[in-house]
Amino acid sequence: MAAHGTTHTHEEGGHHEPHVVPVWYYVGVYIILLVLLVLTVVVSRFDLGALNIIVALLVAVAKTSLVILIFMGVKWASRLAWIWSVFGFIWLLVLFGTLGDYITREWVHLPMGW
Repeated sequence: MAAHGTTHTHEEGGHHEPHVVPVWYYVGVYIILLVLLVLTVVVSRFDLGALNIIVALLVAVAKTSLVILIFMGVKWASRLAWIWSVFGFIWLLVLFGTLGDYITREWVHLPMGW
């Protein structure tokens, strides 16, 4: 374990070598996340019509990607970790896709007794 960062294992050709991430790298990513947070709040104050949700989702995807890649260490992980991360995003899309379908349906008034 390094004194000034986090150690990740990096795999190349079957050889495991530790990957040390300096603390300043994490601090820089944290500052970028704070800037993106401020951007989200600022954009929410303006009426951009349909672009509001698009900008908000793009910023959210950027923040999520930074957290997964840097703070969760997927950037330096094996290919298997990358595959599971991609499957996680696909599963998230499926969940939100079905939720969107459920929310946008009209409520059907069923007869009494059902």
